[in-house]
Amino acid sequence: MTPTSNALKQIHKLAIPATIAGVAEPFLSLTDTAIVGNIPEKGAMALAAVGVVGSFLSMLVWVLGQTQSAISSLVSQYLGKNRLEEIKALPIQAMYVNVSISLVILVVSLLFKTQIFSLMNASGPLLELSEEYFSIRIWGFPLTLLTFGVFGVFRGLQNTLWPMAIALIGAFLNVGLDFILVYGIEGFLVPMGLSGAAWASLISQIVMATIAMALLYKKTDFPVWVRGPIHPELKNIVGMSANLFVRSLALNTALILSVRTATSMGTIYIGAHTILLNLWLFSAFFIDGYGTAGSSIGGKLLGSKSYKELWELAKKIGRFGFIIGLGLAGVGFLFYKKIGGVFSEDPETIGVFISVFYLLLLSLPLNGIAFVLDGLFKGLGEMKFLRNVLLLATFVVFVPCLLWSQYLELGLTGIWIAFALWMLTRGVALLLKFRRKFLPLLQNTYF
Repeated sequence: MTPTSNALKQIHKLAIPATIAGVAEPFLSLTDTAIVGNIPEKGAMALAAVGVVGSFLSMLVWVLGQTQSAISSLVSQYLGKNRLEEIKALPIQAMYVNVSISLVILVVSLLFKTQIFSLMNASGPLLELSEEYFSIRIWGFPLTLLTFGVFGVFRGLQNTLWPMAIALIGAFLNVGLDFILVYGIEGFLVPMGLSGAAWASLISQIVMATIAMALLYKKTDFPVWVRGPIHPELKNIVGMSANLFVRSLALNTALILSVRTATSMGTIYIGAHTILLNLWLFSAFFIDGYGTAGSSIGGKLLGSKSYKELWELAKKIGRFGFIIGLGLAGVGFLFYKKIGGVFSEDPETIGVFISVFYLLLLSLPLNGIAFVLDGLFKGLGEMKFLRNVLLLATFVVFVPCLLWSQYLELGLTGIWIAFALWMLTRGVALLLKFRRKFLPLLQNTYF
């Protein structure tokens, strides 16, 4: 077997399980979207509530969930240096800090949930349903962060199989509970509607967190209880996480502004936008499996200063990201008029969705390159640059484009044009940065 085939085998070995694990979280959201959107009464309104709450919860998870990437980056780099023993006390310390912060956010957001969703233009019945759904779903927030932290350890160790197994268990459990709790069982369980979907997600998150901690304890030498003293690399993780925190705020600014703008257009538009956004997130996590592989392998190669292999890795995962994005776009065009009907029975909502869906599909190949390079940069510890790219893309490109499109009364089409330009900016910036930084290092290995 040639070195190239060995490298490809290693990439696929990490990327395929990571892809399966990665789509589990958006799969939970898609399941809620499809099942809630088909509730016999107030299905369109319930779907809109899932969209409003889902965007806020995604913001919370993405803002604090970035510690996973910092943990994975340091573990993989120390693995490449053959100094793994030095870092074993670090991950659980970082996870406990993260979960402690999340508990504070949980309490504050529950106290001010009315104000939060009012700011997102939810009012009347939509506001009431959003509060009902959120009051249950929010309790899974700390559990998701704990699970993500454990995923970071496994991925740093070049193991994506356990995260995949945990994610699959959670996804299938959520689907089963969704049908049971939302629609009920005649003569045994009264239908819970939107609250049932929230409980299904929460129970799944409890199970996933429990399994993750059990596997961390049984399958690795990393502790599951905090041990003193404070690890010196905790400051580095906090720094990386802080940069990713700011980055996630910028990212979620774009997402929340899009939801707020769509909500102001009416229930039909936020319903269609919810479907589009969940499909976009699904594609992002699907493609990001190769980004996760790039993060895990890239960190290890950087730790061992294997710059030639790192250069080849970037080319390979970039190619895979483009091909996967192209494939997803092809599937979307093939079933163009049928996909919307999976998530809603409301003809007006589906009509708006169909009128905009092509913009999402056309952007997927470029998104594929941006997503995998984003993962690679996390493994390399380039969190500051990732922060700056998102700030630029969001506040110099996305926000002005969104405002201008609404001035031109482009409606939902304008939102997704802004998304496409946002992703274009991110992809180009990452390509230029990687070439400028690592091409000289590659050349120095030959001369």
